[in-house]
Amino acid sequence: MTDQRREPDPVLITDAAMSYEEELAVRKRRYKIMMGMRIPCMILAVVFYQIPWLAVSLLIVSIPLPWIAVLIANDRLPRKTEKVNRYRGDRKELETTEHPVIEN
Repeated sequence: MTDQRREPDPVLITDAAMSYEEELAVRKRRYKIMMGMRIPCMILAVVFYQIPWLAVSLLIVSIPLPWIAVLIANDRLPRKTEKVNRYRGDRKELETTEHPVIEN
């Protein structure tokens, strides 16, 4: 059997953001998901035509989806908040005791 010890979290060496390609892929995926929600809303509105309030509500929800999808797709992604694991080494913190000051 292998040893199942957990490795410590990797050390963060940069605060760099995602690459442009990765960010663009995430934004495209969000756009596709939002636009993909529009067609089912319209189909469900047709299916529930006998319940007018539900059909109209689904159509009203589907109308602004393209504009919302474009706004969200063109917006920058928020920066991730993550616990920073910086390298500290095995050195002790600076001393906190006061030292005498010699003046002339």
